[in-house]
Amino acid sequence: MEQTQDKALGLLGLARKAGKLLTGEETVGSLLLAKRARLTLLASDAGSAVARKMRGLAEGTRQRVLEIPYDKLTLGAALGRQSVSVAAFADVSMALAFVKALPQGLAEPALLEDLDRRVARVKAKRKKN
Repeated sequence: MEQTQDKALGLLGLARKAGKLLTGEETVGSLLLAKRARLTLLASDAGSAVARKMRGLAEGTRQRVLEIPYDKLTLGAALGRQSVSVAAFADVSMALAFVKALPQGLAEPALLEDLDRRVARVKAKRKKN
């Protein structure tokens, strides 16, 4: 496995331990409904019904769904679970760090720009308070 992929997987584990990454279809679905998912991740071999449901919940919102180059078993191993098909970041800074750690060419520039803007907005709000 490539070093950049190891870094991305490591960030997933770190985000989960910090409580900034949630897993499971019901949990992520609830997060999407509440419009609190900053970035939803789909395993490369996630079922079409799960993918369709997550994309449907995110449609019409600023929430993004990204299919990542890891299968359910690899994603699960990185998160201390047996198998994970869907996960969502509840923190935009962690989502940005993960996208930047992905192998080059997997993250579309529009996604990076959007996450950068959102991180800047969060930092500006924190600075005000």
